[in-house]
Amino acid sequence: MKKIDLRSDTVTQPTQKMREAMFHAVVGDDVYEDDPTIKELEEYAAKIVGKEDALFVPSGTFGNQLALFTHCKRGDEVILGDDCHIVMHEVGGASVIAGVQLRTLMSDKGELNSNEVAEKIREDDIHFPSTGLICIENAHSNGRVISMENMKSIYQIAKSRQIPVHMDGARLFNAASYLEVNVVEITKYCDSVMFCLSKGLCAPIGSMLAGTKNFIDHARKKRKLMGGGLRQAGFLGAAGLIALKEMRERLKEDHENALRLGKELSQIPGLEVFLDDIHINMVYFCMSQTGYNPDRLVEEMNKRGIIINPIEDGMMRYVTNYWINQGDIDYIIKSMREILI
Repeated sequence: MKKIDLRSDTVTQPTQKMREAMFHAVVGDDVYEDDPTIKELEEYAAKIVGKEDALFVPSGTFGNQLALFTHCKRGDEVILGDDCHIVMHEVGGASVIAGVQLRTLMSDKGELNSNEVAEKIREDDIHFPSTGLICIENAHSNGRVISMENMKSIYQIAKSRQIPVHMDGARLFNAASYLEVNVVEITKYCDSVMFCLSKGLCAPIGSMLAGTKNFIDHARKKRKLMGGGLRQAGFLGAAGLIALKEMRERLKEDHENALRLGKELSQIPGLEVFLDDIHINMVYFCMSQTGYNPDRLVEEMNKRGIIINPIEDGMMRYVTNYWINQGDIDYIIKSMREILI
């Protein structure tokens, strides 16, 4: 039985073309900056997001934490949303690695109020920490895409106070697809950006951190300190190049599958699907009104070859990806109806 994995777009397996590219990759020692495939990947990644330089890192969490570590001094304060990935799903790494304090603001489904951001920037006072960084996330891990206007207003405030902005762009290309813009139209509103190669783009490992050449020079040394100095990393870089050159333009298919899935699930009695929040490839829903046990749903779906995550904060999440086709969507809908109706 084919397994349909709806847990995340991180579960995507590398394509056959990626496997072949990895097998034939020309490699070297990347700590010595001798790996030609990684150098090509970093140059290409920087170019497509409109930054001077880029750095290959093992994961998205690694890239975000490296950005905080590079931008900030110990004891600095970072302004960011209370529901963002850095706060919710990075194991408190900001306090351990960068030694910074997080000043969280309540977001409106991931979007920060720019006036509140301005109000929370610290004045120069002997009692206060310094505001070292502002972080935004786009696309947000709640499945929504932040507007260009919101990003611009926050960036302008940050520039007026000489504070850098870091963007967690784990699903950056999903955001660009939803907004129907070139990705540089998004990344011009940040000083550094992290984006994943392994979320929906099918690369097996890796993310990129991009910014100015000076920023990346400093980040490269701190990456080594964090244990991210890899040797023959070009085997991974080869898959990353295909991810960026060939896979990012097809993400709209995943978005369309997610929207169709959401619309069909919303027809099941008692299932509350947050259709307005389906901007990318994520479908969130609440099943409390069905009276059905969410843990049992996990078990029943697994019996049908569909792997899903358990409930989190009262919500269920299904994520479409490259390996889930329209026939799979039909089967998921049929299975949900059989179980819940």
